[in-house]
Amino acid sequence: MDRNITKDPAYDAADPHDFPAMLEVERYGKRSTAFDKIISATHDHFWDPLDKKYIDFTAPWDLENQYLMPPHMNLELQTAIADKLDEQQKIRWVNDSVLFSMSSILHGEQGALALSASLCHILKDPGAQEYAANQTREEARHVTAFSKYITARWGKPIPVGPALGNLLVEMVGSPYVWKKLVGMQMLVEGLAMGAFATFYTYANDPLLKQLCQLVMTDEAFHHKFGKIWADRTIPKLSAEERNKIEDWAAEVFTGLLRNLGSPDQKTKQFIKFGIDPAWAQAAFMEAFTDAKIRKRLEDSTSIFRVLIKTLLKAGIITDRTRATYAAFVDMAELHAESDRMVGDDIAEEGIKYLMQLNGGRTLVTPTTLAAE
Repeated sequence: MDRNITKDPAYDAADPHDFPAMLEVERYGKRSTAFDKIISATHDHFWDPLDKKYIDFTAPWDLENQYLMPPHMNLELQTAIADKLDEQQKIRWVNDSVLFSMSSILHGEQGALALSASLCHILKDPGAQEYAANQTREEARHVTAFSKYITARWGKPIPVGPALGNLLVEMVGSPYVWKKLVGMQMLVEGLAMGAFATFYTYANDPLLKQLCQLVMTDEAFHHKFGKIWADRTIPKLSAEERNKIEDWAAEVFTGLLRNLGSPDQKTKQFIKFGIDPAWAQAAFMEAFTDAKIRKRLEDSTSIFRVLIKTLLKAGIITDRTRATYAAFVDMAELHAESDRMVGDDIAEEGIKYLMQLNGGRTLVTPTTLAAE
């Protein structure tokens, strides 16, 4: 079995330790056209987090008295944990929880930056390599942007939680192209698009809404890079190869669903508020049964609903693992939905704004993010 599981020359890869393979003369002339459209679109969504023309991080916010997000969007406040907090503490709790989310996103963007850079070292197709380089540049500006937002609101980020941290270490360190692409371009980017859509839709802070839309103008194309791989690879897989990818994706999904928002990822936050983390974990588990999780996943911006749809539309979910996901969403309903992702409309509006800002241009033929 090809350990990289690349069934199309556009995703051929060299061994990470075999740089001479990247110097082969014939390689330079074998550029695929598969990525030309998403490469050329890079100019349409340029923005600079250091330029106030695009985003001004000095915009004020009162963390002590203003909710960054509505309290009904906070998981812990839907449990008995809320009974231990007064109104002022609830505001602080929600805003500290947003810090946890923003820090997780920042660490995820750092992982995406490192992973994209690693693809530049091994993808042999010059077109694929160029797009990976473009994505590396865009992930770098996301790291800068979220770092500046966190600094403006809280001063500094908090350490990555174990669930996300372990996944990022596995993906960035993997020598296999399939694990990098499925892991980052589909699993993590799917989570990210859901998170950005949620913050854009519900955030009270205009600066946070603006930041998420700007980032989404980039991330929607990053997802397409992985979708191109899936379209060109999944139909050609052997049963063994498909099972390997499908099982790993299901394992990652289950781990993230059970752990990413779990109180044991926020132990220090509970201690800060004088709440016993073990008691909080029990209260959380009592409140969030599978039925209640399923109810929350009815929201189109739910990060896990977006993640499941990403895997389903990529062909990575079959009858073997369907039950894993069907416990939480209506799979027939997801299958019937269009290929457009939840953040595509938000991203497209952002791209129109950026094109006008960057050159006074308007879209004659709108840039579309729908799968081709």
